[in-house]
Amino acid sequence: MADVTKDTTTVDNPKTGLPKLSASTIWMINFGFLGVQTAFTLQSSQMSRIFQTIGADPNNLGWFFILPPLAGIIVQPIVGYYSDRTWAPKLGGRRLPYLLLGAIVAVIVMCLLPNSGSLGFGYASFAALLFGAITVAFLDLSSNVAMQPFKMMVGDMVNDDQKSYAYGIQSFLSNTGAVLAAVLPFLLAYFGLKNVAAKGVVPDTVKAAFYIGAILLVVTSLFTIFRVHEYDPDTYAMYHGITKEANSTGGNWWTLLKSAPKVFWTVTLVQFFCWFAFQYLWTYSAGAIADNVWHTTNATSAGYQAAGNWYGVLAAVQSIAAVVWSYVLAKLPNRVHKLGYAGSLCLGAIGFISVFFIHNQYTLIGSFVLVGIAWAAMNTYPLTMVTNALSGAHMGTYLGLFNGSICLPQIIASVASFALFPLLGSSQSNMFLLGGIVMVIGALSVFSIKETYKA
Repeated sequence: MADVTKDTTTVDNPKTGLPKLSASTIWMINFGFLGVQTAFTLQSSQMSRIFQTIGADPNNLGWFFILPPLAGIIVQPIVGYYSDRTWAPKLGGRRLPYLLLGAIVAVIVMCLLPNSGSLGFGYASFAALLFGAITVAFLDLSSNVAMQPFKMMVGDMVNDDQKSYAYGIQSFLSNTGAVLAAVLPFLLAYFGLKNVAAKGVVPDTVKAAFYIGAILLVVTSLFTIFRVHEYDPDTYAMYHGITKEANSTGGNWWTLLKSAPKVFWTVTLVQFFCWFAFQYLWTYSAGAIADNVWHTTNATSAGYQAAGNWYGVLAAVQSIAAVVWSYVLAKLPNRVHKLGYAGSLCLGAIGFISVFFIHNQYTLIGSFVLVGIAWAAMNTYPLTMVTNALSGAHMGTYLGLFNGSICLPQIIASVASFALFPLLGSSQSNMFLLGGIVMVIGALSVFSIKETYKA
């Protein structure tokens, strides 16, 4: 196991801050994120398709989409709190034991979820929908346990000068995993795997995509686990300028929230509108595309399954656009970061709204390029702004609590959909108009942020 403290170029006086890490170390810290994000994207891009295939009413999709963010808002602060207090060198250190645990559980559940309709429960039966709901909840719970360590290790080990680069690498790997996950069903169908199945049964293309994603999750996570060695408590305290006991005492969630820097809350406000909108993208994309382009709302039809595959391609387009735009944002000077953030969200809003008006599958590519631009900003700026404002004390707990800015708006959006969906004519494409308006509000909220630097 390589020790990152031996793979760095240290500052003249290491007590003044974190050392400069080599590029290879930063890549290894983040590498497992590729597999975790593949699992997340398979879940988000295929969940609506899976549940409608096994018989879920589109008006009730919000119930199933509540489960993932609900798991995240509970699990991630817990992982942060306990990993702040963990030191298990035989299992990797502070954060890596949680990555190992989460990856093991996620792999098991990834093999179960796409088989929700293959266990003889019956089409639209309570048992089939309940099994699917439980497996989704466990997949998101385990993925959250596996994902949070990557965010925390960047905060733990990367100095402020390299943090944007580190989160940029994380964003690149995240979007690469998203591309792989999104195109897998389409590619598998192209190479001859069946994309239709008996009524209530998930097609083989989707099942195989989840199996491949599970393998990728194991391989990439093991790279990070075996190639990264976290700082021991003494070294961590020295580099962060805190006492060794700072992470083992205190840490009450309510107390930490009350003393959180202002940027924590202003970024949270922006996050609320962004993730509210994206929850509707994940929930209604397959149905909206099937209705607008293939002119069907029948989830068992070949047209609907083709729309599901095409949404996978569009999700890949979104991720590729996000990768490219991340490099653009990385070149922007600090003084225009907020302009880049707000402008990106505005372009994303245009992408959302355009989905309502477009009835050609290829024209939708432009819509999802714009959505990808917003996605890049959402994955580049928030964590950088918040971790720059934090000391090393309770870093994991703070980031776990900050995850509430991602999960809570998704929960609220899902609950609100029970009223908004019928109010907007029970049209899945109409929900994209609403998402675009909400994204515009998020863009305007960016100008409430004032960045601060603890270091």
